[in-house]
Amino acid sequence: MRAVSRPVIIIIHQSEGATHVTAPSTTTAANDRPMSVGTAIHEYLPNPTRQGGLCLALSGGGFRATLFHLGALRRLNELNLLSSIDSIASVSGGSIMAACLADAMMTNPPVRGTALTDFEGLVKKVHDLTSYNLRRTILLKKVEPQNWACSLPELVAKELEERVTSRALVDLPTTPRFIFCATDMAFGVNWVYTKEKAGDWQAGYTTSGLEKIKIAYAAAASACFPPVFKPLDPQVAGNGFSGGAAQGPDADLYRSRIRLCDGGVYDNMGLEPVWKNAQTLLVSDAGGPFEYASDRGTVSEIKRYPDIMGNQARALRKRWLISSFISGTGPGGTTGITGTYWGTEGDRSRYIAGDILGYSPELATLIAHIRTDLDEFSGAEAAILENHGYLLTDAALKVHVPTLYVTSSPLKTPYPEWMDENKVKAALKDSSTQHF
Repeated sequence: MRAVSRPVIIIIHQSEGATHVTAPSTTTAANDRPMSVGTAIHEYLPNPTRQGGLCLALSGGGFRATLFHLGALRRLNELNLLSSIDSIASVSGGSIMAACLADAMMTNPPVRGTALTDFEGLVKKVHDLTSYNLRRTILLKKVEPQNWACSLPELVAKELEERVTSRALVDLPTTPRFIFCATDMAFGVNWVYTKEKAGDWQAGYTTSGLEKIKIAYAAAASACFPPVFKPLDPQVAGNGFSGGAAQGPDADLYRSRIRLCDGGVYDNMGLEPVWKNAQTLLVSDAGGPFEYASDRGTVSEIKRYPDIMGNQARALRKRWLISSFISGTGPGGTTGITGTYWGTEGDRSRYIAGDILGYSPELATLIAHIRTDLDEFSGAEAAILENHGYLLTDAALKVHVPTLYVTSSPLKTPYPEWMDENKVKAALKDSSTQHF
């Protein structure tokens, strides 16, 4: 970052948004082009009018995330909020949950401000999906001659199409707006699939051909983490983009060579598409804790470097998200974002002192270490994760967004038989281990 004529702090996140910009009348952006304060505010700060309404972000984390978010959605549905959400941005395991929810809403369109009519049907679909080993299934199918030409993520897409929904992007509900996030490996930014468009701010967007792209394919692109899963073709013609920021002799060539991988590579909380415009943002985070590690040799260290960088990126996003909630005002004193965050590492006592309705901090840590995989989750693991998401969502809303907590719906732990401390410890003793 180049210095300016007097001391100044410039914080610029080179994406569709940033935390804050403080600068004199002119400054220099990361690409060395002169930039006025007005331009910086326009390009990097949130929209001061914030017309995005109520938004929900569902993080990645394999089936652990899918089940944790299911608990969160259950409580939102009881509070009549699920049908009132304007946008749902999702990543990886969160996108699998979003695909299941989208299917439920397409099958039985909800009335805004009321509960979904068949939430238990949604629960059954999620439990059926997460109770079989998706990873093992596709590995076994890969050796079948008819699947030799298919990549592993393409087989994931086929499985999700069969088990979740066979509908296309254009069939998605108008409200809420579902946003499936992947990572564009060519331009290194967040890629989105929605009902209306596909693309990203660097490559540009296309509105054509969405009737041919399955919701299951978008979810698979969002959920296929490298290196086990190779990047996916976006199913978008390279010459079909418009409005992209990327310029130069190679930009169009790169547009024709875009490959997509897990959205969590860029933003595991799914914040990128919604934080600039959301009036109220709810964030359900099933990301796990950063693991401590000793020196285990050069090979382990090579893997450790990107792990540390990823941990830093996630920590920074969480810090500016919560600081945005706390500050409460935007540019020029305009009303800022409101909302709340809950994550698998948390417990209810962090929100409500002395609360004993949820799992203890020790059990919350154990739950946060459940594997992030697409293998078979037991009935106990599913029940515990759903309980945890449900109880944390309730506390987070009650404390930080009380204006949304206006219903008289009582708190009903989904699986009270799985609240016993010793029983949960026994059930989760091997849950951090992947199952072939």
